[in-house]
Amino acid sequence: MTSLILQGATVFDGVDFLPTPRDVAFEDGRVLAVGEDLAAAPEHAGAQVVDCSGTTVLPGLVDLHVHVASSSPGSLQAFAEPFSLQFYESVANLAATLRAGVTTVRDAGGADLGAKVAVERGIVPGPRMRIAVSIMSQTGGHADFWMPSGVHAPTFAPHAGRPSGVADGVEEVRKVARSILRAGADHIKICSTGGVLSPRDDPRHAQFTVEEIRVVVEEAAAQGTYVMAHAQAAAGVKNALRAGVRTVEHGIYLDEEAIELFLEHDACLVPTLAAPLAVLAKAATGTSGLPPQVVEKARTVVQVHRESIARAVQAGVRIGMGTDSGVGVHGENLEELALLAGVGMDLLGVLRACTSVAGDVVDPTGAVGRLAPGSVADAVVLEGQLTSTGQLAGLPAAVRQVYQDGRLRVSGGVLVAG
Repeated sequence: MTSLILQGATVFDGVDFLPTPRDVAFEDGRVLAVGEDLAAAPEHAGAQVVDCSGTTVLPGLVDLHVHVASSSPGSLQAFAEPFSLQFYESVANLAATLRAGVTTVRDAGGADLGAKVAVERGIVPGPRMRIAVSIMSQTGGHADFWMPSGVHAPTFAPHAGRPSGVADGVEEVRKVARSILRAGADHIKICSTGGVLSPRDDPRHAQFTVEEIRVVVEEAAAQGTYVMAHAQAAAGVKNALRAGVRTVEHGIYLDEEAIELFLEHDACLVPTLAAPLAVLAKAATGTSGLPPQVVEKARTVVQVHRESIARAVQAGVRIGMGTDSGVGVHGENLEELALLAGVGMDLLGVLRACTSVAGDVVDPTGAVGRLAPGSVADAVVLEGQLTSTGQLAGLPAAVRQVYQDGRLRVSGGVLVAG
């Protein structure tokens, strides 16, 4: 029996806006049908009908780059915090993400298998998760948290459910990749360049060799999965693409050859334009605990980041939405959408980036990020009609309801129990 019908909305199905108001029918956690006047059809008798006239209904949104186990990576304050605090913070972070309308996330490092299982079992509310568990890095790389004092920063520190991701050389890289997959990773996250939040490396420098990256790709493929690469320098972007990674995160310093490689390999670029801006916003409070060199790197990359992503958009590179939430504030995920529009993406492109394009990364069957028969019954109901990129900045305030697996999970910004 049809369990729920969203009636009479303007529907964006993950690819396009449908031409006339439509009904969306859910059954057993899946989309049963999308069509006109479904609520009046005898086969849907008995369904709960929600009047959505005057609203816009989107698929549940997908964020391809979050860190739910972290709220201030790179901050020196982490040295004074209790080890287990990260797990309790992740509960609040997951809830905030769901309230924003994000029903599926790809965690890019930090969350272990327990966080994913807790959501699946309904112990804590949150988006469905695909997890990297750990972040792979060479010694001295972006995810090697050694500090000049000789201690290791506690951010993403190894524990029983999160093995160390630091590895050097082909065989050590192979073993570490296998240990991360054993820990429950749905995909592998590597760092093929330096980064902003790591004080001792440079985002313009490449890390890991092509041979090392290729081994990780092979190990992931052997387990039916793929590799995502933190990659900011052009050289590290190109190494990652040539070695076969599926998605590149950040892409701050892209050159024309890198952009051509995206197109040649049909790889997805996840810009996370909000991330360096979030670093600067935190630093402006005076209480961030971020080292000065981290703040300066963030300030240096903002403009070149925008310019690189704008060139990639113009060239037709496939763009998926990711926020790097954790660096930024969890629950403010939708702010990335206006930033994508600001580098040249039109409304359809932005909406596809956070629905079907991102959904196909986490689930190539097309079950996520779409409103089509057989897809997961996730939907976001927005007040009013969404017709231009100029409305994207106000999108967070427009979220009226969030459905996940066919159930109302958020109403008026408040989590719904049960």
